[in-house]
Amino acid sequence: MTHSLTDDLASGALADVLADLAEEAARVILPYWRADAEVITKADDSPVTQADRAAEALILARLEARYPGVQTVAEEAVAEDGAPTSTQDLFWLIDPLDGTRGFIRGGEAYTVNIALVQAGRVVAGVVTAPATATTWVSGVRDGSPVALRRRFGDGWQVVRVRPRPDAPQAVVSHTMTDEEATRLAARHGCVQWQGTDSSLKFCLIAEGRFDAYPRTGPTHEWDTAAGHAVLEAAGGRVLAEDGQPLGYGKPGFWNGPFVALGG
Repeated sequence: MTHSLTDDLASGALADVLADLAEEAARVILPYWRADAEVITKADDSPVTQADRAAEALILARLEARYPGVQTVAEEAVAEDGAPTSTQDLFWLIDPLDGTRGFIRGGEAYTVNIALVQAGRVVAGVVTAPATATTWVSGVRDGSPVALRRRFGDGWQVVRVRPRPDAPQAVVSHTMTDEEATRLAARHGCVQWQGTDSSLKFCLIAEGRFDAYPRTGPTHEWDTAAGHAVLEAAGGRVLAEDGQPLGYGKPGFWNGPFVALGG
């Protein structure tokens, strides 16, 4: 059965739809985790596994069945066919398995990401961590944006960024050297830092465990959009290098430097 995407977005029903879909994709991924899944190297030298492809196929099929005709920009499809040269006013950004390198190593910090962009702004998103059976989503309650978290099968809990503490903490890419991470954290007023993979960094700020996620290296928009939606709904911000909100639908779907901030 098809549904109105704009109606589901306005009513808040989209949050449950996306959460259920991301958790379904997580169940597709989990049998491949720590199971020596075949690793293929893409043209950009990044890895892809059967788990990435199976999860993306599921997500694309489910979205087309429920909301037919809405444009999708998905990581593995772009790797195969190239990036679209233009986008509709309303389109999906999908990363079926963010943090693939960590997934291959057997780490837990990998995620499923689905986001909706409208007029260059991310307006809805879900991040699911299959290894810990946890989902974060941007939703609507009483007409206002809200960020929600649940363990698979449990009810929703509201999450919110914390007020900036006296000793702010940054979360950064785990691939950074200690020297680089310390310098980057200090640039944003943070006295401590921790490294981790994937879009989990946005969610950790959204639930008040960290205060900043600075990024200088390039990322794709599907790496950030879902986490951006969750963090913004929790009261945070994601700013480009010029201090403006990070936008979407840019050429090649590339992001420049940005910082994600809590309270």
